[in-house]
Amino acid sequence: MTSTRAATARLTARACDEHDAGAALALLDQSIALRHRRIALIRYLLARQLGAPLEARHHAYVEKIAARLSPDALACIAGAARARLRA
Repeated sequence: MTSTRAATARLTARACDEHDAGAALALLDQSIALRHRRIALIRYLLARQLGAPLEARHHAYVEKIAARLSPDALACIAGAARARLRA
């Protein structure tokens, strides 16, 4: 498990610190595979902000999740995504 966490940490650093769209997309794919909800939304927004080549399946996954959240929860998640790029 440690190697998976280390790999995720490296991808996160590349996406957030180096603005690597490929790393952001890999994180989103990982979240989808693990059926994450909120973190998948954050990673989707990050990938979108970085210009990653999102596919219809990415959009469909987050639309399904977003439909179940309140506007306040969505605003909080969007803020978290923006903060990752600024940090």
